[in-house]
Amino acid sequence: NPLIGVNDEALGPRFPDMSEPYSHQLIELAELVALEERLRVHRGVYVALSGPNLETAAEYRYLRMIGADAVGMSTVPEVIAAVHMGMRVLGFSVITDECFPDRLKPANIVEIIKTAETAEPKLMRLMTKVIEKM
Repeated sequence: NPLIGVNDEALGPRFPDMSEPYSHQLIELAELVALEERLRVHRGVYVALSGPNLETAAEYRYLRMIGADAVGMSTVPEVIAAVHMGMRVLGFSVITDECFPDRLKPANIVEIIKTAETAEPKLMRLMTKVIEKM
């Protein structure tokens, strides 16, 4: 958690409200832009773990049981810091590796990078259009 330690009140409150970490208004805007641009997007629950290791099959099962749709090692600490500072937040993620616990395969970094590179132009188009409409 990026807020562990002494709090600087100039940056935000000791205990920021995380009831709406992602702006519903910005999510709706992104979904509208995606529709206009004919880009497929999904809402989901992103869970961040500290890493730097990938999860075991048992961990994936547990994360799914508690409501996770995707898991990664980033995004959440940045969102916590942004909310702490009073920023509105919109998050985008590209799912680069499907991790089904009962069919878990070793991660293939070459395939993961290829998937991210394939998604990059669409994600950039979506992000650019959202920023233009803000």
